[in-house]
Amino acid sequence: MGWLIARLLAALLAVGVAAGLGAVFGGLLDAAAAGTVLGALAAVAALVLVDGGRAGKLMQWLRDPRAAAAPHTAGLWGELAYGIARGLRRDQALLDAERERLRQFLSAIEASPNGVLLLDGDEQITWVNSVAALHFALDPQRDRGQRVTNLVRAPAFVQYLQAGHYAEPVVFSGPQGRSTLSVLVRPYGEGMKLVLSQDITERERADAMRRDFVANVSHEIRTPLTVLAGFLETMSQLPLTEVERRRVLTLMEQQTTRMQQLVADLLTLAQLEGSPVPPTDRWHDVAALLGRAHADAVALSAGRHTLHLDAGGGGEIAGSESELLSAVANLLSNAVRYTPEGGRIELRWRRRADGGADIEVGDTGVGIPREHLPRLTERFYRVDGSRSRDTGGTGLGLSIVKHIVQRHGGTIEIASEPGKGSTFRLVLPALRVQHAAAAVAA
Repeated sequence: MGWLIARLLAALLAVGVAAGLGAVFGGLLDAAAAGTVLGALAAVAALVLVDGGRAGKLMQWLRDPRAAAAPHTAGLWGELAYGIARGLRRDQALLDAERERLRQFLSAIEASPNGVLLLDGDEQITWVNSVAALHFALDPQRDRGQRVTNLVRAPAFVQYLQAGHYAEPVVFSGPQGRSTLSVLVRPYGEGMKLVLSQDITERERADAMRRDFVANVSHEIRTPLTVLAGFLETMSQLPLTEVERRRVLTLMEQQTTRMQQLVADLLTLAQLEGSPVPPTDRWHDVAALLGRAHADAVALSAGRHTLHLDAGGGGEIAGSESELLSAVANLLSNAVRYTPEGGRIELRWRRRADGGADIEVGDTGVGIPREHLPRLTERFYRVDGSRSRDTGGTGLGLSIVKHIVQRHGGTIEIASEPGKGSTFRLVLPALRVQHAAAAVAA
């Protein structure tokens, strides 16, 4: 209220000054009255000067109110400065709150597993999270303000963005063709766009593998069924001698056995993929396990090969005995089938420097060309399909071996050279291995 009282006094002084001036000009005042008038004028001038100085401070502060505190003056200008400063503080608090909410929102988008790209009305990048930067090979800082079609030049994406029909996502190859992206655009605001990207490389690969798997299974089952159907038609329509009849029945039995083996391998794969990881506290003697697999291989070879077992001092393996036995038996079975008569097959147990161990199956067979080695463990993959079918293989054996060793925390390594044989090595981690000395101590 101080400023109000000061203004009232200034008004009274102004009234007195006006009356004094009127008397002077009217010739009614003497010298004393004239002095009074001059004093009043001086008072008014002083008041105006002080008031102007306060207003000047306020105006100077208003030029940059955030650089310094509001001027602390009395009167109207002080009250006005205080009100303005309070309003600025309130607005600043609201602005800080909005900035914090924006920061949290952008942090949430940054944590999203999908890519997010914000475009303005001219399709220029205003913000991009790290996932989208990886998907489109962008720099989150350097590429801001750049037109997105100048940086992402995939024809499918450019056409999709310019068409304006965003009901369905567009799928195209990422930078350098190393990934497959699914991109969806959502308009928002005034001409702005939200670009959502997702890496579907693994999903596409899984779908392709599933399609190939179904096609391969259908093909593998159709072949023996066709043979069986043909033989049944032959037996029902043609008179066969006893020798011919026995030959046909033998071939039918072979095809039936092949289908049974295929179904058994498929069920084994399904069981491996759906069952829990083998325990790490159930130990099995290495020498006994390898001895059983070696004996089965000797029986399968029927004296056509030289088979050697080297347990390497023995030890124990933690996991599923039946799975491990199946993996080693599969490797030995392949070695017997693909090693010519008179060849040598070795089954070895080797300790590794890191505490793990290797189970190796080596042979002196026909060998495998280098270009086929990376795909040998794929389902139904065959280096020579006709030869594999002649030897009774289903194309699933090495895939089963890979699943088993991976379930035990290990890997499979393959080394081979045409004409010099092959070596298949199951690498088991130290967690699953207990060597002979440790086993005796325990």
